[in-house]
Amino acid sequence: MDFFIKLADGFMGMFQEGAEVLMGFITGIIPLLIVLITIVNAFIKIVGEDRIFSFMKAISKITIFRYTLIPFFSVFFLTNPMCYTFGKFLPEKQKPAFYDSAVSFVHPITGLFPHANSAELFIFLGIAQGFAKVGSQSRLALMYLIVGLIVCLVRGVVTEKITDFQMKRNAVAKRNVA
Repeated sequence: MDFFIKLADGFMGMFQEGAEVLMGFITGIIPLLIVLITIVNAFIKIVGEDRIFSFMKAISKITIFRYTLIPFFSVFFLTNPMCYTFGKFLPEKQKPAFYDSAVSFVHPITGLFPHANSAELFIFLGIAQGFAKVGSQSRLALMYLIVGLIVCLVRGVVTEKITDFQMKRNAVAKRNVA
């Protein structure tokens, strides 16, 4: 019987912890994000979308700006995941490199400009709380490693199956065309 009582207490404790985290977000980071997003949207409206887009198209012709400033501006102004739409200023052959640059930048920008990738910020803050509560960085790191390996295994197996299916399908389609 004690086992079930502990299980029930633990189950409810999980929701209580979640409620405490939510209240921390409501009184902390959420107002900050709302203000940041409002200011960025106001800046875009004041300057004008057409001017911002024209500026992006002009600087996209310079390689160093194409893979530094455009990802910065796209993530800052449009945030993740809308930032990838700035690839429309580039020719097709440069879009994959821009995407790679932008997707690599959505993480580093979050520390200074949390509005840029707020979903990741909540995950980061949750991880930080985990470090504080567990008390042992090694223990949390080991839990992360195990969960990461499980996720890698599931994703690897699923992706391998999908890839195998698509390759077989393409081979059959090529044979039918020939």
